[in-house]
Amino acid sequence: MTIVVTGAAGFIGSNIVKALNARGETDIIAVDNLTRGDKFRNLVDCQISHYVDKNEFIAELASGRWDGQITAILHQGACSDTMEHNGKYMMENNYQYTLGLFEWCQAEEVQFIYASSAATYGAGSNGFHEDPECESPLNVYGYSKLLFDQVLRQRWDDLSAQAVGFRYFNVYGDREWHKERMASVAFHHYNQYRQNGKVKLFGEYGGYPAGGHTRDFVSVEDVVKVNLWFLDNAEVCGVYNVGTGRAQPFNDVATTVINTFRQQEGKSVLTLEQILAEGLLEYTEFPDALKGKYQSFTEADLTLLREAGYEEPFMTVEEGVQRYVETLLKRGA
Repeated sequence: MTIVVTGAAGFIGSNIVKALNARGETDIIAVDNLTRGDKFRNLVDCQISHYVDKNEFIAELASGRWDGQITAILHQGACSDTMEHNGKYMMENNYQYTLGLFEWCQAEEVQFIYASSAATYGAGSNGFHEDPECESPLNVYGYSKLLFDQVLRQRWDDLSAQAVGFRYFNVYGDREWHKERMASVAFHHYNQYRQNGKVKLFGEYGGYPAGGHTRDFVSVEDVVKVNLWFLDNAEVCGVYNVGTGRAQPFNDVATTVINTFRQQEGKSVLTLEQILAEGLLEYTEFPDALKGKYQSFTEADLTLLREAGYEEPFMTVEEGVQRYVETLLKRGA
């Protein structure tokens, strides 16, 4: 039976396809929009049975083309640009697309695993627990994700098959190169250091010191493990945070990137203070465009995820970012 991965040529989607291959799964329909054609590179080393354009796939589902042939849809396709202001586009691409896939899966009794976002929590002033009292998105992207989560909650008692959403926190890792400015800070730091011998971070803002804004940085390797665990446990439904449960400052990411380069060069590891003294890290003025729209602190509450039965540990920034940078260096990216 066939597994569908939407957003398959994207960051998390292509990592899921690769992980499915590692388990022997090759009957995979890759669904995406390749208007940006160079994203095909994320699928070159993957084995799939078919590729379908996003819009064609929606039409094929409506026509009955795939009735009885699909066991699960892992829906990772979305516009993830938090600075996108076109609300009509965002709601069509994120909310309506997700709703349509969900309703088809329910009619066909097919597992539906989809990407939500920690952007649903906004500034996080009420915490980061999967609860309506904590939800207050700062942008239309966050709202487009929240709206479907709300719809799913309304239908809990009528589900005919698994429906589960993941509120991803700050994901970093391999195959994100195409995301450009929306790529992780780890990816940007890798390129900055490779090109200029130093990295840059935002300066003081909102009561946080320079480089001290703190996020829950989670490796895409761990994100994929969560997706596959739920694929294997089809009886578990819900909306769950996917982060490490451990907030770390941006300074930790910068320090890890720099020290991984230095270790590869046979140089000694430096402390943050030493890195600053040597001019390897610079702070820039916090941009006006992000003021009032920026998550200065995020930290996933993993209570529900653990209660659901997921017990695997999550990598720290020091572990995950080092692995990521080593991969990029090995590839010569």
